[in-house]
This record gives sequence, structure tokens and C-alpha cells, in this order.
Amino acid sequence: MSRPRIAFFGSSLVSAYWNGAATYYRGIVRALDERGFDVTFYEPDAYERQAHRDISDPSWAKVVVYSADGESGVRRALREARTADVIVKTSGVGVFDDLLEAAVLEARAPHAMAIFWDVDAPATLDRLEQHPGDPLRALIPQYDMVLTYGGGDPVVRAYEATGARLCVPIYNALDRATHHPVARDPRFDASLGFLGNRLPDREARVDAFFLEAARQLPTERFLLGGNGWHDKAMPDNVRYVGHVYTRDHNAFNCTPRAVLNISRDSMARYGFSPATRVFAAAGAGACLLTDRWEGIEPVLEPEREVLVAGSGADVAAHVAELDPARARAIGEAAQRRVCAEHTYVHRARQLESLLGARAAA
Repeated sequence: MSRPRIAFFGSSLVSAYWNGAATYYRGIVRALDERGFDVTFYEPDAYERQAHRDISDPSWAKVVVYSADGESGVRRALREARTADVIVKTSGVGVFDDLLEAAVLEARAPHAMAIFWDVDAPATLDRLEQHPGDPLRALIPQYDMVLTYGGGDPVVRAYEATGARLCVPIYNALDRATHHPVARDPRFDASLGFLGNRLPDREARVDAFFLEAARQLPTERFLLGGNGWHDKAMPDNVRYVGHVYTRDHNAFNCTPRAVLNISRDSMARYGFSPATRVFAAAGAGACLLTDRWEGIEPVLEPEREVLVAGSGADVAAHVAELDPARARAIGEAAQRRVCAEHTYVHRARQLESLLGARAAA
């Protein structure tokens, strides 16, 4: 029996450069391959991602890179995708998004399903609210289902209000093949580390939760990684290390006494949106400290598996009080929890069940 074929149009599978969804895509696609699916991932040659690859073409997916200069490359990819049993358009491809939102529906074979997979549902829903005439609004009801990587009931209700036939969150998770404990690395030695790209709807929260905590603890060492922060004014006790390749994520998570998660504004507002860094850090056995948002309790238990802060002052207090033994206990408890309940194997099983139910409907 042939393997079910999925055509996946996303930002990038092979590069995490300016691509926060890379870990999510890799975890989902690898787990789908293990469960018997044949995945082709179509991605544009854009934003210098191909020049900053951090993995080679994997054995668990076929990667097709098309040109971002003109529509001929993406049109060719769409023609090839017509043979798939499931065709997926993710949000935030970065180029040809408007074209793809409509074209994947047109490319869908009569027997196939079309999925809109939103990796930034708060931003998409805000866009639809602010622009009632956005063409995507009329397209949403034509997709067989909408999947999101977070948002919980607020996002589901909002998508249902736009006419979605079915909306289901497929949350971020842990890829145990790539995120796990490693030895500490002196390059990343710090009291608190934060890894995230500089984005307009995150920067104010980084100021409030990370940089303000650093100002309050001038004798502690703070570590900042990610793209775009090179010209940001920072306290003297913050060290900026630039883009951190995926191969170094485990060392980045395992070395500081604690690592910080800071949600983007929209994610914090909707809640129920644990970022990939939450599971990557927990999978590495790191002591995770996160800003407060609704919906963390089903993922990790506060005070036992994660520390929660409502402000930069709270972050500073946690760091000042945290000793290595407690940090290690919190990290180990978080790792046990995510390995038991929140891996991409769990998410792939959920997706397989959804596809089966939809096909039988």
C-alpha cells in the first residue's frame, strides 16, 4: 500500500534563519514520516535562508526549493503538488502568501484535502479583523480544516466565526531527536539566557521582562541570542551572541542557570500559545522561566516544572533566589512532563486521527 502523500507549503524546513517555525515544522514532518506519511516540503529561496541552512535535505522529507523571483517557480511547485492526498498552506511563507492561499485550493485533487495551517493565528486573526475585505476571509470556509499551533478556545472560536469548517490547535512540542540534554558550554555561561528574534510585537516585552531584570541585577550575567538585536541598547551585564544555529540550541538551553521564554504581544493576549522554545528548553532539561500567559498550566506546572513571572521585577526575583539544585530539579521535572505528554509523536498521532475522521465524514 502506498504511503499517503502530503504537500506542505511553508517558510523553510532546512533553515531556521529568520524562521521561528523551523523547529515546529521539523518535528511535525519527521513524526509524520515515522507514521507512514510521504511529505514534500515546498519552500521559497527567500530571506537568505538557503545561505544559512542549518540542516541538509533530510531523509524524512523531500525538500523542493523554488525561486522567489517571479511566479514561475511557485506555479511549477503547485502543479507538482496536485498529486498529493493532502495539500497544506501554512501562514507566513513570506513570499507569494496571497497567491498560495487561493492556489492550493485550486491545486487540490478531487480526492484530496486542503489544510490552512496557521503558525501565527493571533496575527492572522488580527489581520482579518482589521481588514474585513481580506481575500483570505472568503477562502477559509473552502479549506477542509484549519490547524493552528496555539491559541486554544479563543482562536478556535475566532476561526469558526470566519466560517472555518473545523479548527483544531496542534500545539508546539518536543522533538526528542534534536532537543535533549548536553554538556554545558562556556560560550553560553550566564545566570539567565533568552533566545528569540527581534520582532515588533515582542520587543517591548523583551525590554520589560529581560532587559529590566538585567538592570535590577547588575552583578548577574544575562545572555541574549537571536537575529536583529545588534543595535539595541542594553545594560553592561547583557552579552549578545547573535543568531544561534539549531545545532547550538541544546547548549544554549543547558548552560545558563535558567532560560527565559517571552511571548509576543498577540500570543500573550490570546493565551494557550506555548512557543517552540518552551518545549526545546524543557526537553533539554533546562530550568525554564516564562512570562505569564493564560493556558500554561496544561503544559507545565508552575513552581514545580516552570517558573512564571508577571514582570521584569518578578524575573529578577526568581533569578536572584534560584540556586543550582532547584534549577536542576525544575528542569528535570519539565523534561519528564514533556517527554510523557508533549512530543511531536503525540502531535502526529493527533493529526493522523483528524485526517482519518475528516476523510470518513
